[in-house]
Parts: sequence; structure tokens; C-alpha cells
Amino acid sequence: MNAEALRLLLTERRASVAPESHGLTRPRGKGRRAPGLAQHQVDLLLNRGWGTYQRLESGKYRNPPVDFLRDLALLLRLSEVEWVALCRYAGIGDPPRPLTPQSGQEVPQVWQEAVAGMTHAACVIDASWNILAHNQPFTDIFPYGKRPTNTMQWMLFDGRPLLTDWATTWAPHLLPLLRADLAARPDDSTLRRFEAAVLTDPCAAPLYETAGVAVHPDEDRRPLQHARSGPGWVKMCMAQPTTSPGTRLIILIFTPCAGGPARPASGVCDSATSVAGRMARPPCGDSRPPRDAPARAAEDLRAILSAHR
Repeated sequence: MNAEALRLLLTERRASVAPESHGLTRPRGKGRRAPGLAQHQVDLLLNRGWGTYQRLESGKYRNPPVDFLRDLALLLRLSEVEWVALCRYAGIGDPPRPLTPQSGQEVPQVWQEAVAGMTHAACVIDASWNILAHNQPFTDIFPYGKRPTNTMQWMLFDGRPLLTDWATTWAPHLLPLLRADLAARPDDSTLRRFEAAVLTDPCAAPLYETAGVAVHPDEDRRPLQHARSGPGWVKMCMAQPTTSPGTRLIILIFTPCAGGPARPASGVCDSATSVAGRMARPPCGDSRPPRDAPARAAEDLRAILSAHR
């Protein structure tokens, strides 16, 4: 517990709340009266025992329950950043969840400006993986410049043809991310919909059961078929804007494949090899029958050549 920081935060925010806004009057009588709610009025509004809030503000309430801190934060109209600070100063660490359900659904406009100024492909997503901001290099990844509206939807299902070796290189990263996000936001209808679709997907369902819970590190690189730059490797770095917990800044560092011995063994840098490999081993989600393998190879090769134009 950081008692001094806790006291300063609470007294400042308590002073900003007028008792009249809650149907109360300012205390009268002798002595100095600070602006805002009185300590006993906080107890009254939170339906807590007399002196509960005073113990917290004075640093004498060790390990206060998180539901009490949440109710207090809402009463004092704390921001998400102040909510995190309150929990830390009170000695319980980071809060288990954002303060309000709206957190993680939007970011300030300045983030669009920040992303637009980046040279690497980048986007900002909300807690459900919907895109809130992006730059042109991010759009260039997708065929015909048609970026998806939800990155998780694209990576889990729609983008498999471009996510080379999806089942072995992408799914072990994506599925634990989905599981972790659901643990943090179990009521998120979009994430629940993704999980339901995964569990009915013949390729993704068994992987979801065996992928584990460990989220893979940022430095892992994965093969990607870039719509403009062709095959290569991408590293996905993620960070969280502090003012909107649940949102993420995603930076994609793409390196086109070069000739020579550095070419990955999967054949991702060789279009012909990649197509031939898929003739013998259909990718997840490809329901075309094996007897159409030559036609499939020609079709895939035409698509790759078209993407490179």
C-alpha cells in the first residue's frame, strides 16, 4: 500500500463530487469544511459501515475488497487510469477488470494520427478485436486493399489462405489469445461467437482443446502471404493504450522472403513449392476434394500471381 498516494488521490477526487448531486447537503458546523463529499457521506452512499471510507483514505484499511474499491471509483467518477492507480495504491495490485463495460471500445482520435505516422503496418483494435484505427501499410497486407473489420475473425477463419501453415504456426498463437480474452471479458458477445465458431470448426476445434493457455511472445515470427510484397515473415507486437484498457495497438513487422539458404523449410518463400505442398496436404478449412488437386494447384498459382501484380 502507498498510503500517501492513496490519500492524495482520494481527497482530490472526493472534493470534486458535490453532495447536492446525490441529494445531500454540505455539512454545517464549526471547523474547516473541505469541498465535496464528507467522509461519512461516502459511507452513506456506498452503504458501508461508519468509518469504512475514513480507514481507506487514512491508509489503515489493508487489502480492501475489490467490489468496495469499484463502487468507490464509480462514485468518485475515476478514469480507467485512476482506477488502476487506486487499486495499486490500496495494495491489491492491478484491477481484475476495467472499471466500466465501455472501456476497451474506443480510443482518443490521436491514436489514428499516431498509427498513420508509423512505417510498419499497424492498427488499434478494441477489446473485441474490431479495428478502431489503421494505416495504409496495414491495408496493403490484404488482397485488393480490402481490410477486415475484425482482425480476430480474419485470423481465425477468413484469412487462412494467406496465413501460411495456419494450423501449426498461427493457431497455437491465436487460440490462447482468444481463451485469455474470454477469461478477462466473459460477457463479450463477439468473443463468445468466435469461440462457438471455433468449437464447430473441424480444423480449429481440436487445436483449441490442445493449444493450451500460454500466449506466445511478440518476437515469434510467422509466415504470411502479403498481398503486395509476396511471401515473407511477420512479427506481431502488441501493446495497450493506458487510457483504454482492453484496446490494443498491434504493429506488424513484415520481412519479405529473400533468396538463398535463409528460405524457411515450410516453402513459404517459394510459391510453386507452397502450391505443390498443398496438393498433397490440403490446408485447414479447404473442403475441395483431393481428386481436384491439379486444378487446385493451378487455381492457387493464379491467385498468387494475381496478388503480386
